[in-house]
Amino acid sequence: MTYDLLLALVLFAFVSSITPGPNNLMLMASGANFGFRKTIPHMSGVSIGFSVMIILVGAGLVQVFEIYPILHLILKVVSVLYLLWLAWKIANAAAPKSKVTSESTPFTFIQAALFQWVNPKAWTMALTSISAYTADQSSAAVLLVALIFGIVNLPSVSLWTVLGQQMVRFLTSRARLRAFNWTMALLLVASLYPGVMGVA
Repeated sequence: MTYDLLLALVLFAFVSSITPGPNNLMLMASGANFGFRKTIPHMSGVSIGFSVMIILVGAGLVQVFEIYPILHLILKVVSVLYLLWLAWKIANAAAPKSKVTSESTPFTFIQAALFQWVNPKAWTMALTSISAYTADQSSAAVLLVALIFGIVNLPSVSLWTVLGQQMVRFLTSRARLRAFNWTMALLLVASLYPGVMGVA
C-alpha cells in the first residue's frame, strides 16, 4: 500500500469512526447512564469486533450476499428491528422504578462485538474499506485495513463515551435524563436511514 493510500485509509477510518452512527450514539447514552469505566467493555467490543468484521468481509464473506441476495434483505430487516428494539431500551433506561430500569445494564464486550453484524453503518464502512483500500484483497492488505481501523476506532468511539459521561452534570433530574435518553433513541432510529440505504 502506497503512502498516499495509507493516509487516505487513516482519514477514512477516522471520519467514519468519529461521525454519528448507531455505535457512537449508544456509547454516548451508555456513558451518560453508566459512566466511562462500565462502558469500557462496550467500547472494546466495538473496536475489536469491527476489526474482526473487516477481516471476515475481506476474506470473502461479502460474496455470500452476491450468491444469495435474499440474505442481504434479511440482514437489513433484522438490523432495523434490532436497532428499533435497542432504541426503545435506551429511551426507557431512565424510567422510574420500572422493569426496564432494573434490567438495564451496559453492553458487554461480546454484545458490542456481535452488534457490528447488525449495524448498517458498520457494514457500509467494512464494504467500502475493503473495496477502496485493498485492490488485490490480499490477506496482508485486509489485515492492514483491520489494524488501522482498530487503532483509529477505539479513541474515536471513546470520545463519545466521554461526551456522554460529561453530560451527566447537566442531567441532574430524572426528567432531563429521560429527555436525553429519548433524544438518543430518536437519533439512533434516524441513523438507520443512511446506513440501511447505503449497504449495497
